[in-house]
Amino acid sequence: MKRWGLVALLCLAAALPGRAIAKSPPFELDMLETRDLRVLYTPGDAYLAPYAVQTFENSMDFQRRAFDYTPWERTTVVLTDFSDYGDAGTSVSPHDQVTVYIAPDDLTLETSPGSERMFMTANHELVHVATMDGWNQRDERWRDFFNGKPRATDEHPETILYNYLTVPRSNVPRWYLEGIAVFMETWMSGGIGRAQGAYDEMVFRAMVRDHAHFYSPLGLVSKGTAVDFQTMTNAYLYGTRFISYLALHYSPQMVIDWYRRGKDSKAYYADQFEQVFHVPLDRAWNDWIAWEHSFQGKNLEKVREFPLTKARRLTGRALGNVSQLYFDAQNDSLIGAFQYPGVLAYVGVLSLKDGSIRHLADIKGPMAYRVASTAYDPASKTFFYTADNQELRDLMEVDVRNGRSRMLLKDARIGDLAFDTADRSLWGLRHLNGYVTLVRIPYPYKDWTQVHTWPYGDDPFSLAVSKDGSMLSMSVATIDGHKMLRIFKTADLLAGTVEPFAHFDFGQATPEGFVFTADGRYLYGSSYYTGISNVYRYDIATKKIDAVSNAETGFFRPVPLADGKLVALEYTGQGFVPVMIDPAPLQDLSAITFLGTRIADQHPVVKAWGVGSPDKVPLKSTITGKGKYRPSHQIRPQTRYPVVEGYRGGVALGWHFDFTDALNLYKLGVTAAVSRGGQGGAGERLHLTVDYQGMNWYAHYWHNHADFYDLFGPVETSLKGDALMGGYKRALVFDSPRQMDLDVGAAYYTGLATLPGSQNVAAQVNDIFAAHTSLMYKNRRASLGGLDREKGLSWNVDATAYVAGGKTVPQLRGGFQFGFLLPLPHTSLWSYTSAGVSGGQRSSALANFYFGGFHNNYVDNQDPKQYRGYDSFPGFEIDEISGHTFVKQMVELNLTPLRFAEVGTPGFYLKWLRPALFAGTLVTDPNHAAYRHTVRDLGVQIDIDISVLNHLPMTLSAGYARGFNGPDGDSDEWMLSLKIL
Repeated sequence: MKRWGLVALLCLAAALPGRAIAKSPPFELDMLETRDLRVLYTPGDAYLAPYAVQTFENSMDFQRRAFDYTPWERTTVVLTDFSDYGDAGTSVSPHDQVTVYIAPDDLTLETSPGSERMFMTANHELVHVATMDGWNQRDERWRDFFNGKPRATDEHPETILYNYLTVPRSNVPRWYLEGIAVFMETWMSGGIGRAQGAYDEMVFRAMVRDHAHFYSPLGLVSKGTAVDFQTMTNAYLYGTRFISYLALHYSPQMVIDWYRRGKDSKAYYADQFEQVFHVPLDRAWNDWIAWEHSFQGKNLEKVREFPLTKARRLTGRALGNVSQLYFDAQNDSLIGAFQYPGVLAYVGVLSLKDGSIRHLADIKGPMAYRVASTAYDPASKTFFYTADNQELRDLMEVDVRNGRSRMLLKDARIGDLAFDTADRSLWGLRHLNGYVTLVRIPYPYKDWTQVHTWPYGDDPFSLAVSKDGSMLSMSVATIDGHKMLRIFKTADLLAGTVEPFAHFDFGQATPEGFVFTADGRYLYGSSYYTGISNVYRYDIATKKIDAVSNAETGFFRPVPLADGKLVALEYTGQGFVPVMIDPAPLQDLSAITFLGTRIADQHPVVKAWGVGSPDKVPLKSTITGKGKYRPSHQIRPQTRYPVVEGYRGGVALGWHFDFTDALNLYKLGVTAAVSRGGQGGAGERLHLTVDYQGMNWYAHYWHNHADFYDLFGPVETSLKGDALMGGYKRALVFDSPRQMDLDVGAAYYTGLATLPGSQNVAAQVNDIFAAHTSLMYKNRRASLGGLDREKGLSWNVDATAYVAGGKTVPQLRGGFQFGFLLPLPHTSLWSYTSAGVSGGQRSSALANFYFGGFHNNYVDNQDPKQYRGYDSFPGFEIDEISGHTFVKQMVELNLTPLRFAEVGTPGFYLKWLRPALFAGTLVTDPNHAAYRHTVRDLGVQIDIDISVLNHLPMTLSAGYARGFNGPDGDSDEWMLSLKIL
């Protein structure tokens, strides 16, 4: 029994993190408050906080006027720097909150045209607040009844209804939300934005040219945001285009009336559409598609007025998202990064002989459109690329000859790479605290040096270095919205002189992907200078720029070849295709008509929607308070609502109360209920649950624990008696998708009828103390459009010690899972291995592991694939199999999903169906011949993904398994389950 001493020590280690944490300072943020806002920030972002106050107040004033919006509460704005590229997100329940990632925007392909980033973000996100949180008297009554806006949770699924009653306009499709936000942000900034963006025009022009399928409103949300290479970006594209069409053909004011939550407005967005426009939404959508074909057809005719540049395709299919490519003359190939549906993003070598691509290395954390920042050393055949592009970028390299990759700099936050062949150094741009810094990384790339940091709002991007290393070019977006190409002497930069010796101002158009020719005479790059993305040649000596292509859709990221030809990326409806073109200076290019221009001409009211400079907001008088935001001190009552729960065959009715801080970092939930019927006696009618969750600590108290999902069996979690639990959780590794979590804690149970987690096993003792330590690691990824993890591994180790009846029972359990993609799209094969060993007497209920069943309730909130759990074993009854020790092996095959596009309505529709096959073997007590027991099972499960209220996910699962129990006979199990949220 000495080996169990180690297990007991691991369990008692639960106390150690508390000692360390107790000495650390409490979490806090700095805070500025106004009448309508609470701006939270760290000291590193303090310089931005006053400006954030001005921009958000400036925008909020417009929302009040445009949407007749009265804020229900202060909107909490959180400034963060957890990503290397700008982004933001908004929620309105239970609080109005906007999270802003302050890094520079990704200007790839001009997908984010606009003026200063904080200004654009404030305008976009507060349109979300105004349109989602807008309320009338009906909504007000419900908010008063619930004391707020309950968030839809799977713990109490009744909240789905409560959320709709309080914030009905947040239960809408993504395209509806993003369409109006993009449309308004464009006109709020004087017409600069995606509603007048050249990229959007190119997308729909390409779709018409390529006869691509236009999704219906239902097809867009069910399929179009999942299988297309642009995934969720399609919600922005379609939504913005449809809203713009409505503004043109009806009026901008009618669009506003659709989104306003006025006195007589309909709660459901589609009903309100018909009330305002007097046609069903689907019919208006079809009218837009017909108009779009006509509109883009005329644009294509205008483009074809001049000879088109002939482009020879180098691959037989579009490749989705593609990085900057590099030519390898020795092997007649192109090296780059690729990402398209069904395949994990990767570095590959594209053969110009046959169009095949040789896989080199997977890319962790790819980004949209350009996959990663890249550079190439032709001498050593080393390809450099960035990983974790949506978070804090890592610098990686891969040997093109053998595919061996390694990390050079972790979390360096450096991208826009350029290789200097003269000294083998790398140049790059580093993003930190909202600033952009030019850095140089000398060989062998172990560290970097700062060259120059630009002031906030001036954002360089897209670097290139001449072959002799004497010149460096970059594109620059200035704070006033101008974009330009600048060229520097590298010697000047290293000497501290940051003055370009040549430049070209592209106005509002973005110069991108400019690279030097081998002789250093020219730079080739792309820009929407005339509204269509064409390749341009910049003569460094004469400072003259010439268009050298006339594209129907758009050419990007040219690669000059020794014979004078160019490799470029042509945009198509299915993504980018590498093509070969022969550049020749052109005198004339056609200009297309922009939908946004038509709107401004026909409805000049949008020109008056500009909100103007935030500088007009008087900062001193606007700020009403300053201080520290300590979330643990900010817990306040938030919502209350009635609930229904199940308890041992009976039904319990009660109320739930939520207490949280504005960031939901600290939460206290209290549920009190009374049950009738069922197996419980008179002393079991009262039910009380208290749950506390801090940033790391948690605590729970149960009295006769009841649960909503116990109403729907066969799995029961109800527990007679009392339980007090507490613990500490912490992520030891948080490098998505890599994560390692530690969970240590203890629990005391008294008055139990059955064991916790084993509903069919009698407790045997009245009081149980348990302590546990768990360590879990996972590193799993999915391809673009994947439904679940498709490749990777995970493992876990769990040590538990029970003390009951004067005896200690230790247990140790572990598991290892790994899987990989198969050649069929989104088809993966997984292996699950688990094993456990227990101390104590075999006769003790606590000293055994229990197995059996799918472990799904008819209505559930757990992972639909519960058969993956160590204690499930479909084909047998729950807890039917037991063992003092065990070894279990399961193999799972997830098959290609069947996607649905038009099954249902926007409020209730099917997205996909996916079958999975599994087979398992379980051996209990393998080292004891007298007790050894081997069982096997074979099963199938079909999952159907359902969306409710336009965006709430649910999964309907059906399964069958056959259990093989040797001489004891075989058995069957059928399963039907609906997973909520």
